[in-house]
Amino acid sequence: MSEWKVARATDVPIGAAVRVVADSLELLLCNVDGTIYAIEDVCTHDGGALDQGRLQGACIECPRHGATFDVRSGAALTLPAILPVATFPVAVRDGDVYVTV
Repeated sequence: MSEWKVARATDVPIGAAVRVVADSLELLLCNVDGTIYAIEDVCTHDGGALDQGRLQGACIECPRHGATFDVRSGAALTLPAILPVATFPVAVRDGDVYVTV
């Protein structure tokens, strides 16, 4: 596993989901009440990207078919998704966001 600097913390305001790339892996950084979480930018239902989805609290909604995921755990919360989305450890140091992939 490697740690990658992917953004400045100020690039991910509270309530936002921002797409980044770490080691060729497409991720979403999601700021929930000041804590940044990282998930893979893919809906496990059909492989579509989640980056255009709406983040409400800790839940991101797939823009294609409406499946929702908890960005803290990756858990699939609603159909049509049944499998969780991958999550990755995040560290914020000196205003920089690092993700371990």
